[in-house]
Amino acid sequence: WGCPPAPGPLLPPLCAPGCGVPPALAARLGATGFLISKCCFPLFKAKPGKAKRVRTIFSSEQLARLEQEFSRQQYLVGQERCLLASSLHLTEEQVKVWFQNRRIKWRKQSLEQQQAKLAK
Repeated sequence: WGCPPAPGPLLPPLCAPGCGVPPALAARLGATGFLISKCCFPLFKAKPGKAKRVRTIFSSEQLARLEQEFSRQQYLVGQERCLLASSLHLTEEQVKVWFQNRRIKWRKQSLEQQQAKLAK
């Protein structure tokens, strides 16, 4: 799940040529002799002291098993969640969040189906 990235320099670097800033914008902002754009502000994108969480990519086998468990029951707690997480080589937090997101998706699908029935 990785370690937080190594701390960057204290000051953001100045834009390098070819960083993606259009020449017209560079001409307007270049009055100071420096052009700093969004691409050069990685330190300002996240809150200080908090590393951005890396998105979990589930394998097809993991997804199939998670869907199977969800069809059996929509809520996993305690020992069930722990066992499922360890069998899938995931953390309990990852399984918990997957189930939360899946319940939201299920509710949305159910609502859309009800609205489609009412429309007919």
